[in-house]
Amino acid sequence: MHRFWRGVALAGAVGVAAGCGGPRAAPAQPAGQPAGQPVGQTFYVWDQSSAARQLTSLKGAQAAAVARIAGQPAAVWLAGPDARAEAQDLTLRAAAAGRTALLVAYDIPYRDCGRYSAGGAADGPAYRAWIDGLAAGLADRAAWVVLEPDAVAHTLDSCAAPAAEADERYGLLAYAVKELKKLPKVRVYLDAGNAGWLKDPGLLAGALRKSGVDQADGFAVNVSNFYTTQQSSEFGGRVSAALGGKHFVIDTSRNGNGPLGDRDWCNPAGRALGETPTTDTGRPGVDAYLWIKDPGESDGDCGRGEPAAGRFWLPYAVRLAGGG
Repeated sequence: MHRFWRGVALAGAVGVAAGCGGPRAAPAQPAGQPAGQPVGQTFYVWDQSSAARQLTSLKGAQAAAVARIAGQPAAVWLAGPDARAEAQDLTLRAAAAGRTALLVAYDIPYRDCGRYSAGGAADGPAYRAWIDGLAAGLADRAAWVVLEPDAVAHTLDSCAAPAAEADERYGLLAYAVKELKKLPKVRVYLDAGNAGWLKDPGLLAGALRKSGVDQADGFAVNVSNFYTTQQSSEFGGRVSAALGGKHFVIDTSRNGNGPLGDRDWCNPAGRALGETPTTDTGRPGVDAYLWIKDPGESDGDCGRGEPAAGRFWLPYAVRLAGGG
């Protein structure tokens, strides 16, 4: 059960934030809060997101619905040769606004098993070079990076490659974690699938360990999917326990009504926006609710004439936001 790319083309220049308050110097850790848990983190709102660009031409109820999406910090997905410059531009603007950039690194070789979001670096050396460039673009600025959606889980499902290829992928992911964690203001969360995908937390934990999760800040669950926050928290908690208590983040961008079914993950009808991004989750071990998927962007052509993966789809966006 894979999900699709939300789009990596960054059309237009990155604009000034429309964000919601800025981060401060890290306060003292509150009593009872685990060491290392982020406090008071506020993310950058990019005014060139798909929703923000659409909003300029809308009026009335449609504008109100899409504004609910455009006003929240959704992750910017990076891939391809321009990732270094895009990461630099975005983090510079976020830093100027006193906020933290939220990014997805999405360039693993043989991405999405060659399906709707096919692509990625040509081979292992090319991927390492891409990660080096991404790290250089981030430099000493604050960012949270969700690393390679689906990449670990696909080594364990029906897309599984021969063992040697899976081991190479684990090594590439571990390299990415190591290089990004050399940056003092970057947090890294390695993608770990969702509550309806892999059912064996021990097996998944083993693959995550091979991929460097012990050196990461944690892992991410429910990326681009629809499982409720409760379902995702329970799933993430089982994986966390298998990893000795590793923290995690949850993609809440479209999980307001939960999933339509375990197999209906491609633009399912009747879904809704979930909790807005925050680090104040009230759940032990859950570092943040994030909008990792940019709501309103298609999961792909699901056989019903939908736009390609990553393309903004106005009627779907409006329905997600409760606008009809």
